[in-house]
Amino acid sequence: MAGDTTTIARPYAEAAFEVAKADGTVDAWAEGLALLGAVVEDPQVTAQIGSPNATSQQLRDLIFGVAGEGLSEHLQNLVRLLAQNKRLIVLPDIARLFAQMKTVYDGLRHIEVTSAYPVDDAERSALGERLKAHFGGDVDLTVAEDPSLIGGVKVRAGDIVIDGSVRGKLERLSNDLQF
Repeated sequence: MAGDTTTIARPYAEAAFEVAKADGTVDAWAEGLALLGAVVEDPQVTAQIGSPNATSQQLRDLIFGVAGEGLSEHLQNLVRLLAQNKRLIVLPDIARLFAQMKTVYDGLRHIEVTSAYPVDDAERSALGERLKAHFGGDVDLTVAEDPSLIGGVKVRAGDIVIDGSVRGKLERLSNDLQF
C-alpha cells in the first residue's frame, strides 16, 4: 500500500512544490506539510480518517483543529482538496516527497549507504567526497551496516541505486547464468 499512496501523493507534492517555488515559500510549505503529515499519522486521527462515518468536512475540521491556526491559505486549500477527494491519508507521503524535492532544490542530496562492514570516520569522509563529485552537489550521508551484503557497499540516492556489494554481484551472476 505504501507504493500506492506514494503514487497518489506524488502529483500533489509536485504541484505544491511548484506553488511554493513560485511564491518563494518553500521552507514554510515544508514546515506546514511536515506538521500536517504528523497530524495525520497520529493514531486517533488515522482512525477517524479511516472511519466510514466521518464526513469530508468533519475530517477537514479535525485536521485544522489539531494543526492549529498557523496554516497558510494554500495549505488549507490542499487539506480541503484532499478531504474532498478522500485522500487525507496521503499527507505524510506528500510531506516526505516535498521534503525530498526541497533537498534537491537546496542543492543537498540525501544518500543512504549500506556497507557489509562498519565504516569509520575517515572512510565515511572519503566516501562522502567521492559521492559529492559523482552526484555534483553537497551530500547528506546516512551509513548503515548489513552483513548480508558479504562485502562492498550499496548506495541509494533517491531513485538511483548503485549496488557494489558482493551479494548483488553474485545475484547478477546467478541471473546471467540462468539463461
